[in-house]
Amino acid sequence: MITTPVATPPAQQARGGGQAGRGRPREGGQARYYAIPTRIEAVVSDSVITELVPVVMDFPDVFSADLPGETKRYSELEDLELEKQLKLLNKLAVKTIKTTYGDLYDCVNFYKQPAFDHPMLQNHNFHHEMKPTLHRLKQNSGTSTTSGLSTIWLNGEGCPVGTVPIKRNDKDDLIRQRHIPPPEDITFDVQLAVVAIARTQNNPNNKFGGATMAASLWNPHVEGQQHSACRLKIQKGSDIVQVGWRVDPTLYGDTKTRLFIHFQAGNIHCFNILCPGFVLVNTKIPIDKVYDNISQIGEDSWEDTMSIDRDLVNGNWWLLLEENYTQIGFWPQRIFTDLKSFATNVEWGGVVYSSSSVPGPPMGSGLFPIGNTGHEAYCRKITVLNDKGETIDEDKTTAYADNPNLYKVVDIPHWQAAERQHFVLYGGPGENRQV
Repeated sequence: MITTPVATPPAQQARGGGQAGRGRPREGGQARYYAIPTRIEAVVSDSVITELVPVVMDFPDVFSADLPGETKRYSELEDLELEKQLKLLNKLAVKTIKTTYGDLYDCVNFYKQPAFDHPMLQNHNFHHEMKPTLHRLKQNSGTSTTSGLSTIWLNGEGCPVGTVPIKRNDKDDLIRQRHIPPPEDITFDVQLAVVAIARTQNNPNNKFGGATMAASLWNPHVEGQQHSACRLKIQKGSDIVQVGWRVDPTLYGDTKTRLFIHFQAGNIHCFNILCPGFVLVNTKIPIDKVYDNISQIGEDSWEDTMSIDRDLVNGNWWLLLEENYTQIGFWPQRIFTDLKSFATNVEWGGVVYSSSSVPGPPMGSGLFPIGNTGHEAYCRKITVLNDKGETIDEDKTTAYADNPNLYKVVDIPHWQAAERQHFVLYGGPGENRQV
């Protein structure tokens, strides 16, 4: 993560995202939520896994500790169900460490992490020292260092070798997270998430082996079940992988700006490692870490570089952070159907959510983009990887905003005569008074 002063791109090269889209839903729309899977079972036909089915706990309405500050009330039977789910999520710890901002993480044996509860990963050959085969790592073969460990961990070093850091869950987390809304790309009757993005051209013949962005970090004001985020999304068909930052009280129980990942594979989708799928390898960087340094309007921007790359040998999708492409973990190829091969669509930009009866929160810095990166949220170094794993500038993108009255996007493919100069500026005040 670095702080970088970024010059203002010339406005005449911008492609605006003023296209009207779905907009906000009408009042009275019914929000739908998905429960957190307690496990994932396989539907087997003639010894062949044909479908993954999430097995979830259906919490009755007696639960009232849904959001921060509400009264906790549940029966003894429900308490037992919560305890059973916690045993699935909270694996046996080799040791427990604490972050400088108060979160507890269990250092879990690599082979005992939640990812390997996935039925497709029962017989795997993964190990804690595995490295991806990536074209960009061959070009950047220097020693990989992880900066800022002393600002993350009280012990200044993270978890021991052979273990991975997993945030400890409690009952309040489980009850609150049952209200996590579906991501914006899941189709339901009412669309409650709103985006302001740049995206690649819709072409089924696209073959993307990954993508990158350097995203400025902000802390937009959200309340209750609202969230506001910036993300890089890679997709083919119904399979999706995402990385970015978000402010999300429902997911995290606070309003800090945190790293997040998300995946969808068929009918299974979840954030971070709340269901089996993502394999952690990094012992130092938690998948839901807090960003200590946040951009302020009128000052140099704080940013983090985020990449998702497809392994050239086995097709696993790797998450890489920072400019030195620190390896965090991967989504195994075998859990996907469409993303077993290359992606066809990539998006960069902002997304917000609020229920139908609540005003939309700010996005990014809370300001509409006009071409001033000292005031506006941005994604820069917008690139994709081709099917050979080579980095290419992607300049054939389209700007799109669901509701340009509340949120806008400006796409600037070439703001200077040099490589890696693609900017996407996005944001807006939403309907909130506070930014």
